[in-house]
Amino acid sequence: MPKLTYFDFPASRGEECRLALYIAGVAFEDERLKGDDWPARKEQTPYGSLPTLEVEGRGVLAQSNAILVYIGREHGLHPRDNWLAARHEELMQAVEELRHTVGPVLRIQDPAEKLKAREELAGGFLKRWGRNVERRLQELSAGPFVAGDAIHVADLKLYLAARWFSSGVVDHVPRDVFAEFPRLVGLERAVADHPKVVAWRNR
Repeated sequence: MPKLTYFDFPASRGEECRLALYIAGVAFEDERLKGDDWPARKEQTPYGSLPTLEVEGRGVLAQSNAILVYIGREHGLHPRDNWLAARHEELMQAVEELRHTVGPVLRIQDPAEKLKAREELAGGFLKRWGRNVERRLQELSAGPFVAGDAIHVADLKLYLAARWFSSGVVDHVPRDVFAEFPRLVGLERAVADHPKVVAWRNR
C-alpha cells in the first residue's frame, strides 16, 4: 500500500494528491503530519517539503506535480498523447506559479500593508492568471474538464487553486475573483460535483 504524507489539512498540494489516489481507486495510507511533527521529519524528505509518495520497492517520490503525473499515467488520469500531456502539465505548473506568487503576500503581518498587497493581488496578478488559464482551457476543450468529459489530475490541481479563493479563506480577496472566467469556474464546479470527490469529502 503506498503512503502519501502531507500536513493535516484538506487543501493545497497534499489534497490534490489524495484526491487523485482516491479517484483512481488506489488504497493508500494517508499520513497526516501535525505542525509539531514537521521539523523532525523535514530533513528526511527529498527536498525538505511535502507531499511525498512512498511506494514499496520503489522508494519515495516528491513534488506534487511529479506525484500527480505518476498517478495519472498509472491509472488513466493523464493524457497518453505526449503533446496533450504537456499541455496539462503546463496548467499544473501555472498553479505552482500561482502558489509561489501568493504565498509571500499571505505572510505579510502589518494590517495596512496586508490590505494593500491583497487588493493589488486580487486586481492584478490573479486577474492575469485567471485570464491566461481561461484562454488555455478554451483552447483545449469545451469542458467541463481540461480534457472534456473525463476528469484528469490537472483538473484536481486547478480545482484546489480556484477553491482556495472561492472558499473565502483569503481575506481581502473577493470570493468571486475568478467569476469572469466561466471555464475555470465551471471546472471548479464540475470537480466539486464529481461523485468521487463528493464521496471523499463525505467519507
